[in-house]
Amino acid sequence: MAEDAVKKNETTDERRPAPQGERGDRPQGDRPQGGRPEQRGRRPRVVRRRKFCKFCADASLQIDHKNPDLLKQFITERYKILPSRVTGTCSKHQRALTTAIKRARNLALLPFTPLHHD
Repeated sequence: MAEDAVKKNETTDERRPAPQGERGDRPQGDRPQGGRPEQRGRRPRVVRRRKFCKFCADASLQIDHKNPDLLKQFITERYKILPSRVTGTCSKHQRALTTAIKRARNLALLPFTPLHHD
């Protein structure tokens, strides 16, 4: 019986009418064709270096609110605190950095906004 079912499927496949528009008949538009990213018009994948916590790597670096030069590396030009996904710091040191930046702002070692001039 299984052989009969296979034969029926094969015969029905052969009898099936061809689709209205064959692939060669349709306009493909401006989509690039090809297998590799260079051929498809995409940029090749960039392999980035893994981010690491600066403070875990170098034990001599200490997070201190009295060191504004170190803390300036972790704030933007608009004086927002950079997130750990950007800087690569671990969560333990990110919390310490946030506290130190806020303390430095309160002591006027770091500005709160770009409108605060030295």
